[in-house]
Amino acid sequence: MQKLGSKIISCGSYLPSKIVTNDDLSQKIDTSHEWIYSRTGIVERRIADKDQFTSDLAYEAAKSAIYKSNISVSDIDAIILATTTPDLTFPATSVIVQEKLSIKNAFAFDIQAVCSGFIYALTCANSLIKSGQCNNILVIGAETLSRILDWNDRNSCVLFGDGAGAIILSASNDDSDIIYSNIASDGSNYNILKTTGGVSCTQDAGYITMSGKEVFKNAVEKMSDSAINAINKSGLSIDDIDLMIPHQANIRIIDAICDRLKISDDKVVKTLSKHGNTSAASIPLALEYAIENKLINRGNHILFKALGAGLTWGSVIAKY
Repeated sequence: MQKLGSKIISCGSYLPSKIVTNDDLSQKIDTSHEWIYSRTGIVERRIADKDQFTSDLAYEAAKSAIYKSNISVSDIDAIILATTTPDLTFPATSVIVQEKLSIKNAFAFDIQAVCSGFIYALTCANSLIKSGQCNNILVIGAETLSRILDWNDRNSCVLFGDGAGAIILSASNDDSDIIYSNIASDGSNYNILKTTGGVSCTQDAGYITMSGKEVFKNAVEKMSDSAINAINKSGLSIDDIDLMIPHQANIRIIDAICDRLKISDDKVVKTLSKHGNTSAASIPLALEYAIENKLINRGNHILFKALGAGLTWGSVIAKY
């Protein structure tokens, strides 16, 4: 029997229309374009309108991915939505997206692994397809991080933005496949990147706080080690990787990982200058950018990797 694999057949993305530049922020807090850009690589970020929710952003990205896939909504067996900014405490935002898309024959659930959410969701989707339970899965990363920012804290508010990205992962018997994935977590570092509140402890969402130096150190170390592990376990070498699509958090983190992996800059997708850190949405947003700008071709090997609060992290190698 031929081994069943899973293949990315389409990608869609959505960014809110409102743009907030570094210069805009400098009018409200003690910062400047030069200060932000030199430390992060970010130029601007997108902010959702007050009446736009995470489900609205997710819906737009998903609609685009479905349209490009040439499959019907009736062919979708599952929806997995990675987000740390759900519309409501419950039900899952994925179920709200399911209703907006009029998908009737699928099950839906959310994953909360913060910036690693898309890697976790893709790993789960791959397992569901390889087990034979699903044929087509809509995988979404969507965030409205602007809702949990302290806009007076220049160390955090300059970093984040809103957006959504989605893919369709489908069963496949050809050689385009999710080749290998790994996911991990370490709760001992939960307090270096977190919110100040939550439903059970403060009855509100709180605001993002972070220990920048500790996050930087862990991000470079854990994403590099995870990527090396994935490459080794896949039977490939670093030279076989045609494109690396990392979580778009900070340009210094991305560049430090490139140095560790000895991967050339022309093989790395960097989009955070245009939208900042969009957490679970950043990898599919970057994938869509790579596809639209013809940075990737069918048959190329892609390395996805991310680290998020928790700490959570992981890598996926796919043959596109």
